[in-house]
Amino acid sequence: TKEKVEFKLDTLTLFDQNRNREIPIAIYQTNDLKNSNKIPIIFSHGYGENNGKDYLRDYTYLTEFLVSKGYFVVSVQHELKTDELLAMTGKLQETRRPNWERGAQNIFYVLEQIKNKYPDLKFNELSLIGHSNGGDMTVLFAHKYPNFVNKIISMDNRRMELPRTSTPKIYTLRSKDYTADDWVLPTEEELKKYDITVEFTNINHSDMDNDANEQERIYMNTKILEYLKK
Repeated sequence: TKEKVEFKLDTLTLFDQNRNREIPIAIYQTNDLKNSNKIPIIFSHGYGENNGKDYLRDYTYLTEFLVSKGYFVVSVQHELKTDELLAMTGKLQETRRPNWERGAQNIFYVLEQIKNKYPDLKFNELSLIGHSNGGDMTVLFAHKYPNFVNKIISMDNRRMELPRTSTPKIYTLRSKDYTADDWVLPTEEELKKYDITVEFTNINHSDMDNDANEQERIYMNTKILEYLKK
């Protein structure tokens, strides 16, 4: 039998007045305060065609696992039903850039609000995790605000190139069925120079959410936790 992890889940909608934008978020906190490590993680979902529910519904295998290990997890909804759909044509690094920029600003705003409301969290150990399009947003955030983040974990982002930098620390899980665009992944030399970790998996790109089977879930959870604890 699996241990049932007791956690508190709060959903709320933030409002960024400067951008006139609603940002729904889900906050996962452990009820076992002795087990809490007070390390915040901000999670960004992959593209969901503006269904508006990805943050709460599609990655619970990972968010609930991380809260069970004592992390303070915030899952951000980046798409609203009223948004333009994600660009599927043109040079995607350019046509999708406004979507990633909006995502990076969402993360920035959420981070400011969480800092105000939960000042005792260890923001110097902040990690960002994102899958697919949410991985591209996460990577862009690391380019724009490198000093805000301790670690970024990209789950098969394919378009936005990883920063060639030692700060923040960078880890990426790659799918077996899609390759990244040119320059997204560092060269062998760059991996060594900046201590970036690229992990190739046997998991399909679209199975990195709750579509993952039990074995795949365990694998991804284990690898992500190992890197967070490094």
